[in-house]
Amino acid sequence: MQRGLAYFGFTWLAGCTSAPPNHFTFTADLPPGFAYKAIAVYVPDEGETCTVPGGRKTEVGYNLKWWKEYEPNSVIALYRTVSGCPLVLRSINLNIGSVYGESVWDRSYSTGGVAIRYELDEQYKETFNTAGESTFHGQCQWFFRTMGKHRVLRKILDCTSTDEEGRLGRGKPFAAYAVEQLSGKVVRLHIKLAEEESPYYNGWWLKSPGGWRPCTGRWGTVNEEPCINPPRFTDFMMPDGRRCTVYPSCTE
Repeated sequence: MQRGLAYFGFTWLAGCTSAPPNHFTFTADLPPGFAYKAIAVYVPDEGETCTVPGGRKTEVGYNLKWWKEYEPNSVIALYRTVSGCPLVLRSINLNIGSVYGESVWDRSYSTGGVAIRYELDEQYKETFNTAGESTFHGQCQWFFRTMGKHRVLRKILDCTSTDEEGRLGRGKPFAAYAVEQLSGKVVRLHIKLAEEESPYYNGWWLKSPGGWRPCTGRWGTVNEEPCINPPRFTDFMMPDGRRCTVYPSCTE
């Protein structure tokens, strides 16, 4: 693809040079038990007017069954040709997730992303170290609530961007790069896990010496409800089937 090769600024000398790598490696340092799924999204290269029938054919997935099969290093092409149409990588959509029980329902994920452009303002562009690696950061936190008539405890994962020192940002983990930066490089996502889990709804659980207790009584049911004064409590079921009164220790 002429546009892509020319953009890297390589001069062709017969017998002496080779094309730059048409890929980079995306990888992630995640908490134990975590994994990521990535969808690489491609669009027609600059100056192209072609289209690809069935738009999803322009996407490539990695770790699509992240809860069963997982490979932390994903080698992602910068340029592809699909149905005769030259494409360039536009973005990577990320799902960061973990499994907390045996059921198919006992898994949760949050999102993140990488943007790739031909032209990008320097203030938004990530940088690489001398080893050819660039790292962006985030923090994930577990939230919990109960669901259904048996009040089964479910956990919800939420991930937020941070700086290198761990200070929280406003959005999801995200990084942006110019296409010319990426050939042969490594882009790394580094995720920390928040030390404490929190209730999903503020004011629906009260913290006691033994842990968190779900409130009830506001609407006249035995379900998890906003706390009243004096508080009334209900029980719940752990994902493993135990009947409990406090989370995470189950009993006080």
